[in-house]
Amino acid sequence: MPAREMRMEMFLRALMRRDFNKARTHLEKLEKMVGNDEWGRGYSKAINGFISALKDNDTDALIVQLIKEIDHEKAKQLLEHFEGILKHEFRDEYEKGYYTAWVELLKAYLTQKTLGVRRGKRGANEKA
Repeated sequence: MPAREMRMEMFLRALMRRDFNKARTHLEKLEKMVGNDEWGRGYSKAINGFISALKDNDTDALIVQLIKEIDHEKAKQLLEHFEGILKHEFRDEYEKGYYTAWVELLKAYLTQKTLGVRRGKRGANEKA
């Protein structure tokens, strides 16, 4: 797994735990990786938005909806949609960076599937 994708996965896990200090640390490392060109600024805008929406508990934000209630089908649909946007030739570098951050976050989110299943089974066993 490439370093940026691995860092995005750690960033997402911190967000899911609402550990904003740890998430901020991962965010800063991601920002260093992507640089400060137009593409990097778009990517940074997206990941900063993820933290802001969760801190503010903005229930209209996609990231809040996805983390509040794990929904792999919705995540798959969003991933497909954002990957489609990235294929548009007319997109500028800022937009490409922004949507790349979403694609990477959603891919990391979808890898969390087995963790969510385990948590669900453990909870069921504890109730029994």
